[in-house]
Amino acid sequence: MQDHAGADTLAPPCRQLADLPGPRALPLLGNLHQMRPERAHRDMEGWRRQYGPLFRVSIGTHPMLVVADHTLIGQVLRDRPAIFRRPSITAEVADELGGVPGVFEAEGADWRNQRRMVMQAFAPHAVKAYFPFLVQVGQRLQRRWEAAAVAGQAIDLCVDLRMYSVDIVAGLAFGSDVNTIESGDNAIQRNLDKILPAVGRRSMAPFPYWRYIKLPGDRQLERCVAATREAVDALVAQARERMRADPLLAQRPRNMLEAMLAATAQPDSGVTEREVAGNVLTMLLAGEDTTSNSLAWLIWLLHRHPEVTALAREEVLRVAPDAAALTTEQLDALDLVEACAHEALRLKPPAAFLPFEALVDTVVGDVRVPKGTLVWCVMRGSSVDDAWVSNAAQFDPRRWLEERIDKKVSLPFGAGPRTCPGRYMALLEIKVAMAMLLARFEIVSVTTAHGGEPAEKLGFVMEPEALQMRLQMRA
Repeated sequence: MQDHAGADTLAPPCRQLADLPGPRALPLLGNLHQMRPERAHRDMEGWRRQYGPLFRVSIGTHPMLVVADHTLIGQVLRDRPAIFRRPSITAEVADELGGVPGVFEAEGADWRNQRRMVMQAFAPHAVKAYFPFLVQVGQRLQRRWEAAAVAGQAIDLCVDLRMYSVDIVAGLAFGSDVNTIESGDNAIQRNLDKILPAVGRRSMAPFPYWRYIKLPGDRQLERCVAATREAVDALVAQARERMRADPLLAQRPRNMLEAMLAATAQPDSGVTEREVAGNVLTMLLAGEDTTSNSLAWLIWLLHRHPEVTALAREEVLRVAPDAAALTTEQLDALDLVEACAHEALRLKPPAAFLPFEALVDTVVGDVRVPKGTLVWCVMRGSSVDDAWVSNAAQFDPRRWLEERIDKKVSLPFGAGPRTCPGRYMALLEIKVAMAMLLARFEIVSVTTAHGGEPAEKLGFVMEPEALQMRLQMRA
């Protein structure tokens, strides 16, 4: 047996999974009848307040350990990939749909090989090469919002931010200027919007009905998967032809796809073009919903705290006043804006939970975890608990600058060997949008249809309900 740090231990654990408190389960269903699909993360957070940082829940007939303490979650994350992996059911569902694991889903040696490839795409010189395109997309969003402000029109904030993220990720991932901001949506993203929620639903289903009977929605899903794979394969083929025509692209790739293809050509890379295609989809997955939803929550929080908005605007006007001429050095100096992003991620993390599966018999805290046990990590537990963060419910970005917070209580990008490789890029994307918004506009309002606080909806990630924003041009 191994403890949560991976070391051998002779001492027996204090408790078995069955000894833990938890909500009462029903035969066959477990606790599924008590979990609302769009608010499962809130259900788990509510049970944390009732049962503490370690408790038991059943998904159908499968008992699951829920971990809601940041110290123990950090240990679980650091024990990947040797002791914990993503649930095998997720991989099974992806395989059934003809998916190819990217670095996000890959495990073991496959993950190590793909990680090296992806990290080359996020190397500092690569980020600097991508950066002018990021600024270009930010300028398109600015023009769109200027037109809305002049016309006095409301902006569908979540839709606009999703287009902004799609355009950036498409350009950075495979060098295509899809320009959804000015020309409409993108076929790949339109299909992914159907595929990702379906993978989530199937991963949580108590019975895999689709293996025995195909409903109309299942047939539509298969068509979306086929169309997406065809489009991605075409992008990989186009990039390969560009690199054959210009061998110098292997030394100076212009986008992540070219960087990954160059990495596959290195001796003993252990990666094929099949994995490259999987990582193209992974970049779209990881880079679109997470960043756009983080930005939406941040803008909503800033509107509710005008005193923080004023301080952030002063920093932008002092450090990076011209959104059309931004540099990475200027964005790195936007300390308060970055603190605002971290505070929004603490309060509204896109990945509100992370599920894992034990690969060996192990121990988490004082609980024995048998091999194959599912472990649900509640990512918004300690981070909004007054026992760990003073005045935890308050949006107070200055706590990050004044070091009034243990940064390990909030882990929006994960921890350990599998920390998100795109963390720096995501923060750049957020800061480009915020520098443009704060320098150019006054936020008049950010509202929901019912006028209240936006509900949290759990799809593939946690997102706000529809938000309408009105802007006014600054003099």
